[in-house]
Amino acid sequence: MSYENRDIYGMYKRYDKKGPGPRLMGADTLIGEDVYNHKDEDLGGIKEIMLEVNTGKVAYAVLSFGGVMGMGEKLFAVPWNALKLDTENKRFLLNVDKKRLETAPGFDKDNWPDMADPTWQNTIDAYYGTKSYSEPYGEPVKQPQDTPDTPYDETPYTTTQPGNRNYGRGK
Repeated sequence: MSYENRDIYGMYKRYDKKGPGPRLMGADTLIGEDVYNHKDEDLGGIKEIMLEVNTGKVAYAVLSFGGVMGMGEKLFAVPWNALKLDTENKRFLLNVDKKRLETAPGFDKDNWPDMADPTWQNTIDAYYGTKSYSEPYGEPVKQPQDTPDTPYDETPYTTTQPGNRNYGRGK
């Protein structure tokens, strides 16, 4: 089903047959979108979109593959940057052979992985050949370094605020 059929607010009416762009779309209209590969094979549909809440970045699309009417289907967390929107055919493209997808790291609806686990993220990114959503502009995220014996005022989480240090206190 195309995002145009799920467009209950009329977001895409003005775009005629050119598609939505791919620059800005409603997440709800993308859930249920079909995913195909470069061989025009149907790989399944998007069941969920996972956001990294602290940064607002889209981390993964949960792709459902196989099974009949939800029975026996396998779920895959596909890195968002591995998907490309095909505005002409109103679907997503994933550059993975169907046979390779069958052996991809997946899960079932009753046993979701810890998607915030860096080891799990690295496995998924390596499988699809993508960079982690947590890496800004392709550069590794640098975590602040401190130890329990670092004085509080010198930790990377502390900043000195300019102005009156007695702000909010009596004179």
